[in-house]
Amino acid sequence: MHNSQKRCIEENPKETQRLIGLEYEQLQQLIQNAEQLHYEKQALLESQKVRIIAGGGGRKQKLSLREQIILTLVYLRHLTTFQLLGIQFGVSESTANDTFNYN
Repeated sequence: MHNSQKRCIEENPKETQRLIGLEYEQLQQLIQNAEQLHYEKQALLESQKVRIIAGGGGRKQKLSLREQIILTLVYLRHLTTFQLLGIQFGVSESTANDTFNYN
């Protein structure tokens, strides 16, 4: 996420409600819960893989899990276009769309 997006929330936690529709503490709890679920899912997937190459390969994610959550919340709050979300978060329109539609 662009530093301006991150700074806006981190430096002005009282603005979080206005920006994404959650209080700052609710956002932190949501992120913590999502990270826990994400890592559990990743661990399960890894345990079921048959490896051909060493782990750790593949493409690095463009947005952190935290950034993906905030992008999704910004979209839901403001119903903006994926093009504008891409600009705000420093990624392509298709990455913004893929992030929102991630299962």
